[in-house]
Amino acid sequence: MELPIFDLSTLMKATDNFSSLNKLGQGGFGRVYKGILIDGREIAVKRLSESSGQGPTEFKNEVIMISKLQHRNLVRLLGCCIQRDEKMLVYEFMPNKSLDFFIFDEMRIKFLDWDKRAHIIDGIARGLLYLHQDSRLRIIHRDLKASNVLLDKDMNPNISDFGMARIFGGDQTEANTNKVAGTFGYMSPEYAVDGLFSMKSDVFSFGVLVLEIVSGKKNRGCFAEPETARIFHRKEYARIRLFIE
Repeated sequence: MELPIFDLSTLMKATDNFSSLNKLGQGGFGRVYKGILIDGREIAVKRLSESSGQGPTEFKNEVIMISKLQHRNLVRLLGCCIQRDEKMLVYEFMPNKSLDFFIFDEMRIKFLDWDKRAHIIDGIARGLLYLHQDSRLRIIHRDLKASNVLLDKDMNPNISDFGMARIFGGDQTEANTNKVAGTFGYMSPEYAVDGLFSMKSDVFSFGVLVLEIVSGKKNRGCFAEPETARIFHRKEYARIRLFIE
């Protein structure tokens, strides 16, 4: 693969030996750290844990996928590291973290006015269109969600995490898997129940994501209504009941 290979010692130095102060986030795959290379470039290092659900196959899959993709709304892979028991991916650094950092926080979501939200939705759609139609490889992401959309310094969205993505060849439009992987709430019914996925699966996830961006609420969970909303609903219920009677 025509992809730079980083030495383990280089990444340890860049992240201050994977200091907790440089930790950007954590998921089922492991942890992500901010680092600064000798030339001053800021990077994000995705360090897979041994207990990660993303094993060697998914790691190799993500490396191959992203190294072949070039689009302004897809996160850019700078290189990887496979040394000792370590498996790491090195990405360009996104200073504004992930989309869920903003839209699910009552204070930070105020920084996203409607123009910014529309801009983010448009960017995600462009990235998805590239994966499905415009790239040399037709790719189904299979895990599109708020935490997998990273924001750069100008709040441009970048789709990330291709560990579960699949390549479709030629005229192929759908496929089936015995191992359903992804995030509940974003999965299309036919994928979650029958393991059948296609471009429509990503479109379903995109629709859920759009609703989250617009509403500022997660697709799963219980939400308490403000008292003003409860009063309004009680009045509406009373009015409808009176009308029926």
